[in-house]
Amino acid sequence: MDIGILGLGAMGTAMAKNLAAAGHQVRAWNRSGGSVEGVTLLTDPRDVFDADAVLTMLADDAAVRSVVLDAGLLAAARPGLVHVVSSTISLAFAQELVDAHAQAGIGFVSAPVLGRPDVAARGELNVLTGGAPAAIDRVRPLLEAIGARVWPLGAHPPAANAAKIACNMMIAVAIEAMAEAVVLTEASGVPRARFFELMLGTLFDCRPYRTYSATIAAGTYAPGFKARLGLKDLRLASEAAGAAERTLPMLEAARQRMAQAVQAGWGEQDWSAMARFTLEDGRQLS
Repeated sequence: MDIGILGLGAMGTAMAKNLAAAGHQVRAWNRSGGSVEGVTLLTDPRDVFDADAVLTMLADDAAVRSVVLDAGLLAAARPGLVHVVSSTISLAFAQELVDAHAQAGIGFVSAPVLGRPDVAARGELNVLTGGAPAAIDRVRPLLEAIGARVWPLGAHPPAANAAKIACNMMIAVAIEAMAEAVVLTEASGVPRARFFELMLGTLFDCRPYRTYSATIAAGTYAPGFKARLGLKDLRLASEAAGAAERTLPMLEAARQRMAQAVQAGWGEQDWSAMARFTLEDGRQLS
């Protein structure tokens, strides 16, 4: 396929490399420039839409709106193009994208992903898809090049965004749960590493618990997924809950703790740094 990419952050770069390695012709635009082996860098984002498919991996609603909608890129699309947006965006904005693409006569697939940059580099992302089955089928070679599994979640694109936001909410709650469990067990003399060994060897042997128990045990929070972005995603979850006219207490507790971590100056650390706030009893450590 002839594939265009908007956004070459850590995730976008990994996706671009895997697409090129799979034999696709890949051209990309990035706000801050850069280079990726096997990928042609473009200076005008309009040229990205002269392709069979475009993959957008920008940070948030505002970035996608600015780069794609406000700049009128949909009008530059090659006939038959399908636009795949893998950014974690709000449900309201996802619906706005549905409407904008329908008006422009362009295929649209929401395809947020589960996985950190190291998982993306290995091509082992889980790709959540929402969109017309025909559009998803047309971009399936793209999706399979970046992920280990593609999860169709219906013809309504925002459904995939809802699932991604819900998954991130659950991970944040799990991080806080592990921190609170350590407070209880360490107070009774159980070493942190030993408790996590028990946890992973019995009830909680799954990827989020394995990944984030390791960062909590080590006390190191080198960014894989930054806390400020985690806070953004929890805000999106709160907005979705509000739109559904529901109150989700665990979500709001996790959002408050993540906000405290960001306010403490840890926004550029991994989002598991929220555990520090619980473990250190709220002390503002540098």
